[in-house]
Amino acid sequence: MEPEPQSNASDRPVAGVPVIESYLRGLPQTPGVYRMMNEDGDALYVGKAKNLAKRVSSYARPQRLGSRLHRMVAQTASMEFVGTHTEAEALLLEANLIKQLKPRYNILLRDDKSFPSILVTGDHPYPRVLKHRGAQTRAGEYFGPFASAWSVNQTLAVLQRAFLLRTCSDSVFASRTRPCLLYQIKRCAAPCVGRVDEAEYGALVAQAHAFLRGDSQRIQQNLARKMEQASDALAFEEAAGYRDRIRALTAVQSHQDINLAGIGEADVVAAHQAGGQTCIQVFFFRAGCNHGNRAYYPAHAREDGVDAVLEAFVGQFYAPRTPPPSVLLSHALPNQALVAEALSVLGGRRVQLAVPRRGDKKAVIQHALNNAREALSRRLSESALQRRLLDGLATAFDLDQAPERIEVYDNSHVSGTDAVGAMIVAGPEGLIKNAYRKFTIRGGEKGIAPGDDYAMMREVLTRRFSRALKEDPDRTLGQWPQLVLVDGGAGQLGVAVDVFQDLGVDDIAVAGIAKGPERNAGRERIFLPGRSPFALDARDPVLYFLQRLRDEAHRFAIGTHRAKRSAGLKKSPLDEIPGIGARRKKALLHHFGSARAVAEAGRTDLEAVEGISGAIANKIYEWFHPER
Repeated sequence: MEPEPQSNASDRPVAGVPVIESYLRGLPQTPGVYRMMNEDGDALYVGKAKNLAKRVSSYARPQRLGSRLHRMVAQTASMEFVGTHTEAEALLLEANLIKQLKPRYNILLRDDKSFPSILVTGDHPYPRVLKHRGAQTRAGEYFGPFASAWSVNQTLAVLQRAFLLRTCSDSVFASRTRPCLLYQIKRCAAPCVGRVDEAEYGALVAQAHAFLRGDSQRIQQNLARKMEQASDALAFEEAAGYRDRIRALTAVQSHQDINLAGIGEADVVAAHQAGGQTCIQVFFFRAGCNHGNRAYYPAHAREDGVDAVLEAFVGQFYAPRTPPPSVLLSHALPNQALVAEALSVLGGRRVQLAVPRRGDKKAVIQHALNNAREALSRRLSESALQRRLLDGLATAFDLDQAPERIEVYDNSHVSGTDAVGAMIVAGPEGLIKNAYRKFTIRGGEKGIAPGDDYAMMREVLTRRFSRALKEDPDRTLGQWPQLVLVDGGAGQLGVAVDVFQDLGVDDIAVAGIAKGPERNAGRERIFLPGRSPFALDARDPVLYFLQRLRDEAHRFAIGTHRAKRSAGLKKSPLDEIPGIGARRKKALLHHFGSARAVAEAGRTDLEAVEGISGAIANKIYEWFHPER
């Protein structure tokens, strides 16, 4: 889908622009599909591009976008990419992903209809080629899906020009007595009136099948040979017909490595190593259709070879899921037969592991390897940028060296209720989400006054580092940070310093980040022990980095608080009464209408409820009236 034309979108800075700009350096100028995701990992938009770098760069200038895409850019927290050989492949993959992910901002393609495909019927001696939607129940071969009716119509026009297949209905076909206009303009072979026999027409159908499967080169060569023969025989009108068919084939190539009918149900797993890291791309093919891909970056020692990493990945990847009948690999596994046997047991059917050496499957593996290489290149580039940001942070904070682990803390509550603390973690590879932690504020014996952010921060930091001292006193597990950031100013910083002094921790740098006047981003003040508050330049990449860390901590804290509050709203006082199960609770609520009415009811009223005996009624009454 193309970006919308310029509109009256706001010229104010858009939150997602730095995210998009961070991907631009590593993007190739080749066709592909890109996905924009929000902070929860949900797809916002799936688009295709003839030139990935050029298309994605257009989103870094939101003032040129329409209001809808302007909002989309503002919500973008991450992106994913997959390269393709041609823009046509990108179009088909875009359709597959939109159908699977249903992104919010792909509104032009979202409807209740299925994506169209092309059907070459198989229930008539002279097959018909037509556009098809819905369940594939009619006999014949289906090709697609296609992203739009326009793309189907375009391909149908090519099929008519190149292979002269009929498009009329069976009833029209049966009633024709002379050729229609399509025969006159060389768009149909007129099998309805016997201008070609069944064998000749069947040969045209076979050529169309081969074309739709991607074997257009052989067909073109065959037509070129026939054109030369007709020309040599001075049959120039016949030669011109072959020429027109060749031009039609050239206009729209249908070689599709994205959808390969020969693959069926299979996963394609390809690994690429560079810089001591490995990227593994997994493509999911179902019924010959690509249902998307995902990149994985398993942690491993630098000396581990790609085959060993791939074998460990395959075992762990399929442990919680059923494998398909076929798994195509880029590298042979050290214990491939054993892994295949284990997957067969797991799936309850024979699972074949194969390393294709030739043909379409080899091409698919190469395609996956290209995507793995490009994804790893982007990741290494992002890691280098992250390292520069950490170095810049060390310079700004006067640290001895760049921190390998940064922990950021924030609290969230509403007037002191449902208070929670949150910790996020970042390092050279970016955010480490599996290290995030949530803290339910307990308050201790003395309790915490509603809204006392200082006391909440003290509790969170005390619990976090008291546990670290107990579980990893020698700091050998890699769970100790070199820098702690707290959301707030001098007060929050003072709390953090006091906690570390009380615990005897004196080698962790700590800083506070206070929002600017009127909470404006770009005017934050930074607080460090023993230094006057200072601000970084509004365009300093280190400031953007700190803002992202603070915003991520805030997002995580608010999400945790909302989940806790929602869970609390679903609780009922009746849940805490011993002996009151779901059935009695339902009967009480149906009889009285609310838990409050149950609490105010007398013993006699309670006994009137179905399933509530005198003893249970007394228990309920005494639970709500202990003083009586």
